[in-house]
Amino acid sequence: MGSDRTARLSASPPLFRSRFLDFFSRIHPVVPALIYGPILVAAIIHGASLGLSALAVIGLVLAGLAFWTLSEYWLHRTLFHWESDHPIGKRIQFIIHGVHHDHPNDKMRLVMPPAASLPLAALFFGAFYLVLGSPAVFPFFGGFLMGYLSYDYTHYYLHHFVPKSKLGKKLREQHMRHHFQDHRFGYGVSSPLWDWVFGTLPRKRRH
Repeated sequence: MGSDRTARLSASPPLFRSRFLDFFSRIHPVVPALIYGPILVAAIIHGASLGLSALAVIGLVLAGLAFWTLSEYWLHRTLFHWESDHPIGKRIQFIIHGVHHDHPNDKMRLVMPPAASLPLAALFFGAFYLVLGSPAVFPFFGGFLMGYLSYDYTHYYLHHFVPKSKLGKKLREQHMRHHFQDHRFGYGVSSPLWDWVFGTLPRKRRH
Protein backbone atom coordinates (compact mmCIF):
# COMPACT_ATOMS: atom_id res chain seq x y z
CA MET A 1 0.00 0.00 0.00
CA GLY A 2 2.76 2.43 0.97
CA SER A 3 4.90 1.50 -2.06
CA ASP A 4 1.94 2.14 -4.41
CA ARG A 5 1.45 5.62 -2.93
CA THR A 6 5.16 6.38 -3.28
CA ALA A 7 5.09 5.28 -6.91
CA ARG A 8 2.10 7.52 -7.67
CA LEU A 9 3.75 10.52 -6.05
CA SER A 10 7.05 9.97 -7.83
CA ALA A 11 5.19 9.77 -11.14
CA SER A 12 3.60 13.16 -10.47
CA PRO A 13 6.21 15.26 -8.61
CA PRO A 14 5.36 18.65 -7.13
CA LEU A 15 5.96 21.52 -9.56
CA PHE A 16 5.07 24.48 -7.32
CA ARG A 17 6.38 25.67 -3.98
CA SER A 18 2.78 26.48 -3.05
CA ARG A 19 0.88 23.35 -2.05
CA PHE A 20 -2.32 25.12 -3.07
CA LEU A 21 -1.13 25.69 -6.65
CA ASP A 22 0.38 22.21 -6.88
CA PHE A 23 -2.88 20.63 -5.69
CA PHE A 24 -4.81 22.31 -8.51
CA SER A 25 -2.28 21.17 -11.11
CA ARG A 26 -2.92 17.50 -10.26
CA ILE A 27 -6.25 16.10 -11.44
CA HIS A 28 -7.13 12.42 -11.57
CA PRO A 29 -8.51 11.53 -15.04
CA VAL A 30 -11.78 10.24 -13.55
CA VAL A 31 -12.66 13.66 -12.07
CA PRO A 32 -14.17 15.24 -15.24
CA ALA A 33 -16.55 12.28 -15.65
CA LEU A 34 -17.63 12.52 -12.01
CA ILE A 35 -18.30 16.25 -12.32
CA TYR A 36 -19.72 16.64 -15.82
CA GLY A 37 -21.33 13.24 -16.40
CA PRO A 38 -24.24 13.88 -13.98
CA ILE A 39 -24.58 17.47 -15.22
CA LEU A 40 -24.92 16.50 -18.88
CA VAL A 41 -27.42 13.72 -18.10
CA ALA A 42 -29.50 16.07 -15.92
CA ALA A 43 -29.39 18.80 -18.60
CA ILE A 44 -30.67 16.46 -21.33
CA ILE A 45 -33.42 15.00 -19.12
CA HIS A 46 -34.46 18.46 -17.94
CA GLY A 47 -34.73 19.70 -21.54
CA ALA A 48 -36.91 16.73 -22.46
CA SER A 49 -39.12 17.32 -19.40
CA LEU A 50 -39.86 20.87 -20.58
CA GLY A 51 -41.76 19.66 -23.62
CA LEU A 52 -39.10 19.10 -26.29
CA SER A 53 -39.72 16.17 -28.60
CA ALA A 54 -37.30 13.26 -28.68
CA LEU A 55 -36.16 14.30 -32.17
CA ALA A 56 -35.53 17.89 -31.01
CA VAL A 57 -33.54 16.67 -28.00
CA ILE A 58 -31.38 14.40 -30.18
CA GLY A 59 -30.82 17.18 -32.71
CA LEU A 60 -29.81 19.69 -30.04
CA VAL A 61 -27.47 17.20 -28.35
CA LEU A 62 -25.76 16.53 -31.70
CA ALA A 63 -25.56 20.28 -32.38
CA GLY A 64 -23.93 20.85 -28.99
CA LEU A 65 -21.50 18.01 -29.64
CA ALA A 66 -20.59 19.50 -33.04
CA PHE A 67 -20.17 22.97 -31.53
CA TRP A 68 -17.76 21.50 -28.98
CA THR A 69 -15.34 20.48 -31.77
CA LEU A 70 -14.98 24.12 -32.80
CA SER A 71 -14.70 25.23 -29.17
CA GLU A 72 -12.03 22.60 -28.54
CA TYR A 73 -9.96 23.94 -31.41
CA TRP A 74 -10.51 27.59 -30.45
CA LEU A 75 -9.76 27.08 -26.74
CA HIS A 76 -6.65 25.04 -27.46
CA ARG A 77 -5.32 27.55 -29.98
CA THR A 78 -6.12 30.77 -28.09
CA LEU A 79 -6.48 30.08 -24.35
CA PHE A 80 -4.28 27.00 -23.81
CA HIS A 81 -1.43 28.46 -25.87
CA TRP A 82 -1.98 32.04 -24.75
CA GLU A 83 1.34 33.80 -24.13
CA SER A 84 1.45 36.43 -21.42
CA ASP A 85 4.25 38.82 -20.48
CA HIS A 86 2.98 39.09 -16.91
CA PRO A 87 4.26 36.59 -14.27
CA ILE A 88 0.72 35.87 -13.02
CA GLY A 89 -0.52 35.28 -16.57
CA LYS A 90 2.40 32.96 -17.25
CA ARG A 91 1.64 31.01 -14.08
CA ILE A 92 -2.05 30.67 -14.94
CA GLN A 93 -1.25 29.44 -18.46
CA PHE A 94 1.26 26.97 -17.04
CA ILE A 95 -1.31 25.51 -14.65
CA ILE A 96 -3.99 25.28 -17.35
CA HIS A 97 -1.90 23.74 -20.13
CA GLY A 98 1.81 24.50 -19.99
CA VAL A 99 2.37 21.84 -17.36
CA HIS A 100 0.95 19.25 -19.74
CA HIS A 101 3.46 20.20 -22.44
CA ASP A 102 6.31 19.99 -19.94
CA HIS A 103 5.07 16.63 -18.58
CA PRO A 104 3.00 15.10 -21.43
CA ASN A 105 2.91 11.59 -19.95
CA ASP A 106 1.98 12.55 -16.39
CA LYS A 107 -1.42 10.93 -15.84
CA MET A 108 -2.26 13.30 -13.01
CA ARG A 109 -1.70 16.40 -15.14
CA LEU A 110 -3.50 15.42 -18.32
CA VAL A 111 -7.05 16.78 -17.98
CA MET A 112 -7.98 20.43 -17.42
CA PRO A 113 -8.24 21.37 -13.72
CA PRO A 114 -11.90 21.91 -12.65
CA ALA A 115 -10.82 25.27 -11.19
CA ALA A 116 -10.42 26.35 -14.83
CA SER A 117 -13.00 24.19 -16.61
CA LEU A 118 -15.96 24.94 -14.30
CA PRO A 119 -15.87 28.74 -14.79
CA LEU A 120 -15.48 28.18 -18.54
CA ALA A 121 -18.44 25.79 -18.56
CA ALA A 122 -20.55 28.38 -16.69
CA LEU A 123 -19.59 31.08 -19.22
CA PHE A 124 -20.50 28.84 -22.14
CA PHE A 125 -23.83 27.92 -20.56
CA GLY A 126 -24.65 31.60 -20.04
CA ALA A 127 -23.81 32.39 -23.67
CA PHE A 128 -25.88 29.45 -24.92
CA TYR A 129 -28.81 30.53 -22.77
CA LEU A 130 -28.73 34.04 -24.24
CA VAL A 131 -28.73 32.66 -27.79
CA LEU A 132 -30.99 29.60 -27.49
CA GLY A 133 -33.14 30.28 -24.46
CA SER A 134 -35.00 27.61 -22.50
CA PRO A 135 -35.58 24.70 -22.96
CA ALA A 136 -33.28 24.31 -26.02
CA VAL A 137 -30.20 25.35 -24.04
CA PHE A 138 -30.30 22.26 -21.81
CA PRO A 139 -29.87 19.42 -24.35
CA PHE A 140 -27.50 21.62 -26.38
CA PHE A 141 -25.33 22.14 -23.29
CA GLY A 142 -25.56 18.43 -22.51
CA GLY A 143 -24.19 17.64 -25.98
CA PHE A 144 -21.48 20.25 -25.50
CA LEU A 145 -20.38 18.59 -22.25
CA MET A 146 -20.51 15.21 -23.96
CA GLY A 147 -18.05 16.61 -26.50
CA TYR A 148 -15.82 17.92 -23.71
CA LEU A 149 -15.67 14.51 -22.04
CA SER A 150 -14.98 12.86 -25.40
CA TYR A 151 -12.08 15.26 -25.85
CA ASP A 152 -10.69 14.62 -22.37
CA TYR A 153 -10.72 10.85 -22.71
CA THR A 154 -9.55 10.82 -26.33
CA HIS A 155 -6.65 12.97 -25.14
CA TYR A 156 -5.91 10.54 -22.31
CA TYR A 157 -6.13 7.56 -24.67
CA LEU A 158 -3.77 9.09 -27.24
CA HIS A 159 -1.11 9.67 -24.59
CA HIS A 160 -1.29 6.37 -22.76
CA PHE A 161 -2.40 3.78 -25.30
CA VAL A 162 -1.51 2.78 -28.85
CA PRO A 163 -4.59 3.04 -31.11
CA LYS A 164 -5.30 0.19 -33.51
CA SER A 165 -7.80 1.89 -35.82
CA LYS A 166 -6.77 4.06 -38.77
CA LEU A 167 -8.50 7.12 -37.27
CA GLY A 168 -6.95 6.54 -33.86
CA LYS A 169 -3.46 6.23 -35.34
CA LYS A 170 -3.97 9.44 -37.33
CA LEU A 171 -5.20 11.36 -34.28
CA ARG A 172 -2.28 10.12 -32.21
CA GLU A 173 0.24 11.03 -34.90
CA GLN A 174 -1.16 14.54 -35.21
CA HIS A 175 -1.25 15.08 -31.46
CA MET A 176 2.31 13.82 -30.99
CA ARG A 177 3.43 16.19 -33.74
CA HIS A 178 1.71 19.00 -31.83
CA HIS A 179 3.70 18.08 -28.72
CA PHE A 180 7.09 17.18 -30.12
CA GLN A 181 7.36 18.85 -33.52
CA ASP A 182 5.54 22.21 -33.59
CA HIS A 183 2.86 23.26 -31.09
CA ARG A 184 1.53 25.87 -33.56
CA PHE A 185 -0.18 23.04 -35.45
CA GLY A 186 -2.58 20.27 -34.48
CA TYR A 187 -4.94 22.02 -32.07
CA GLY A 188 -7.77 19.56 -32.63
CA VAL A 189 -7.45 16.49 -30.41
CA SER A 190 -10.72 14.60 -30.85
CA SER A 191 -11.21 15.81 -34.43
CA PRO A 192 -8.88 17.19 -37.15
CA LEU A 193 -11.78 19.02 -38.86
CA TRP A 194 -10.98 22.58 -37.78
CA ASP A 195 -7.24 22.13 -38.27
CA TRP A 196 -8.10 21.28 -41.87
CA VAL A 197 -10.47 24.26 -42.18
CA PHE A 198 -7.99 26.78 -40.70
CA GLY A 199 -4.83 25.32 -42.25
CA THR A 200 -3.15 24.12 -39.05
CA LEU A 201 -2.87 20.41 -39.78
CA PRO A 202 0.54 19.15 -38.60
CA ARG A 203 3.02 18.77 -41.43
CA LYS A 204 5.47 15.94 -41.83
CA ARG A 205 9.08 17.06 -41.75
CA ARG A 206 10.97 16.93 -45.00
CA HIS A 207 14.10 14.81 -45.00
